[in-house]
Amino acid sequence: MSYRAPVKDMLFAMKELADIEAISRLPGFEEAGIDTAQAVLEECAKFNEGVVAPINWDGDRNPSSWKDGKVTTTPGFKEAFRQFCEGGWQGLQHPVQFGGQGLPKTIGAACGEILNSANLSFALCPLLTDGAIEALLTAGSADQQQAYIPNMIAGRWTGTMNLTEPQAGSDLSLVRTRAEPQPDGSFKLFGTKIFITYGEHDMADNIVHLVLARVVGAPEGVKGISLFICPKVMADGKRNDVHCVSIEHKLGIKASPTAVLQYGDRGGAVGYLIGQENRGLEYMFVMMNAARYAVGVQGIALAERAYQKAVQYARDRVQSRPVDGSLPGAAPIVHHPDVRRMLMTMRALTEGCRAMALVAAAAYDAAHAHPDAGVRKQNQAFYEFLVPLVKGFSTEMSLEVASLGVQVHGGMGFIEETGAAQYYRDARILTIYEGTTAIQANDLIGRKTARDGGAVARAVAAQIESTERALAERGSASSKAMHKRLTAARQAFLDVVGFVTAGAKGDPNAVFAGSVPYLMLAGNLVAGWQMARSLIAAEDHLAAGADPVFMKAKIATARCYADHILSRVPGLRDTVVDGAEGVTSMALEAF
Repeated sequence: MSYRAPVKDMLFAMKELADIEAISRLPGFEEAGIDTAQAVLEECAKFNEGVVAPINWDGDRNPSSWKDGKVTTTPGFKEAFRQFCEGGWQGLQHPVQFGGQGLPKTIGAACGEILNSANLSFALCPLLTDGAIEALLTAGSADQQQAYIPNMIAGRWTGTMNLTEPQAGSDLSLVRTRAEPQPDGSFKLFGTKIFITYGEHDMADNIVHLVLARVVGAPEGVKGISLFICPKVMADGKRNDVHCVSIEHKLGIKASPTAVLQYGDRGGAVGYLIGQENRGLEYMFVMMNAARYAVGVQGIALAERAYQKAVQYARDRVQSRPVDGSLPGAAPIVHHPDVRRMLMTMRALTEGCRAMALVAAAAYDAAHAHPDAGVRKQNQAFYEFLVPLVKGFSTEMSLEVASLGVQVHGGMGFIEETGAAQYYRDARILTIYEGTTAIQANDLIGRKTARDGGAVARAVAAQIESTERALAERGSASSKAMHKRLTAARQAFLDVVGFVTAGAKGDPNAVFAGSVPYLMLAGNLVAGWQMARSLIAAEDHLAAGADPVFMKAKIATARCYADHILSRVPGLRDTVVDGAEGVTSMALEAF
C-alpha cells in the first residue's frame, strides 16, 4: 500500500492549535509561518512517499545483517539515507551556523512523523543523530561542536546513545563501563553496551557514539557517571577500539540494527569527555528527553500508517450485507457499524495525539525563543509536563490502533503478506525503549506532579476549563457532547492530582500502583482537549463556508473522541484513587 502524508491535518493542527503564526513572531523563526510549514511539509511528503516508504516492507523481509563485525543494512537504505541528507532533512531544526535550517520544532515534529510513518526502522538512525546533536549543543565544547555537528547534519556521520549494559537497563547507577584518563586529556573506555540502535551500519562514513562511563575513582551510583564522545573512526582515519560483536533478532523494526558494542578489547577505545566529569547523566537526559518526545511521534506515525492501511482494506474487502438493508447484496466492510467504530477510534486517537504533540512542540519553541523569561519558564514547564504524555500515551495508543488495524483485516491481518502485522510488531517496542510506560508514569508522578504540589497540572486543568466555557457557548450537538465528556475528564484528572500530591510521601506504593493509569488518564485528557479545540475551530470554519468535507470530518472525529475515548477517563480515575489495594494486597510469595 502507498502511504500518503496527512499534510492537511498537520497544517490544521499547526495553525489552529499550535499557533504557528505566533511562533513565526519569535526571534529566529521569522520565516517559519504557515506558508513555510506548508512548503516544507509538502516537500517532505513527496520525498518520503517516493523514496523512504517503498523500502519499509523490504526492511521487514530482508533485515540488516551482521558478519565479521560489519553490519549491512537492507538494500536501498544506504541510497535513501544519502538522499535524505542531501535534501537537508537531518538539519531541519538544527542551528544554521552548523549547516542546519534552523526551523522550529513544530515543523520538525511534523516532518518527523512523516518520516516515521514512511519507514520506522529507517527513521531511527536520524532520530538518534538528532539526539546526539542536541546533547553536544547543550554540553559540548566549541571545538567538539565544530568537529562533530556539521558532519552529522550533512549525513557523513551519524550519532548514537550508549546507556544500557547487560546488568544496567533502566537503573543507570549500575553502569560499569570504565574510563581511564590519559596524559593527553583523552580517556580510554572499557566495557560492553547493549541495545545500541544503529550502533553499527554501512550508511555513513563514521558513527559518533555518546557513551556513559565511570571515570576511575568516581563516586558510586549515578553521581559518578560521565559522558564521552567515542567516534568509530578517529581523526587520523584509524579505527577506534569499539566493535560490534552482534546485532539482536527482534520482534519488529527488523531493518534497524540493534548492536552489542564492545569497548576496549584491543587496548582501550579513545573517548573525549563532554562537559564536566560526573555530570554525564544530566547531559544524557537532554538526549533522552529529545528521544522520548521523538518516540511519542513514532507512535503517532505508526498509528497513521496502520489507519491508512485499514481504511484501504475496509473499502476494498466485500463481505456480508449491511445490517440496515441499504444494499441488496454483500458490501465493502466499511459499511458495517463496528468496522466504522474501529476506523473512527483509530482516526480519533491518532489525530488527538498528533495535536497534543504539535502543541507540545510549540511550547518547546516558545520556551527556547521567546524574549520574555517568564513566558519561557511557563512554556518550559508545560512542555516538560507533556513529554511523558506524548511518549507514554501516544505509544500505548499506537499499540491499540495497530491492533485494531489487524482486527479490521480479520484473518487476513494475521497473515504477514498483507502488511498489517508489521505495524503491530513494530509498535511493540515503542512503549519500551527510551523509558517504558511505567518510567514515563513515574516521571509524571514524581517530577511533574508531586514535586510542585500539582501546580503545573492544575494550570493545565485551568486552560482546559476555559475551553469548556467556549464549548458551553455553542449550540451544536457535538459541542454539547464534547463539553460533557471534557468536563467529566478534567474533574477526574483533578481528583487524581489531589490523590497523587497528598499520597506521594505518605503512601508511595498506593500512588505508584496507579502511575500508568494516571499517565493514560492525563494523556487522554490532553489529547481530548486538543480535539475539543479542533472541534471549535472546525465548526467556525464550516460556518464560514470553508472546506466543508474536511471540516465535517474533523467535527465527526472530535465527536468520536468525546464519546468513545474521553469517556474512558472517569474509570481510570477510579482505578488510580481506589485501585491500589487490588494491586498491592497479594503476598509476594503467592505470585
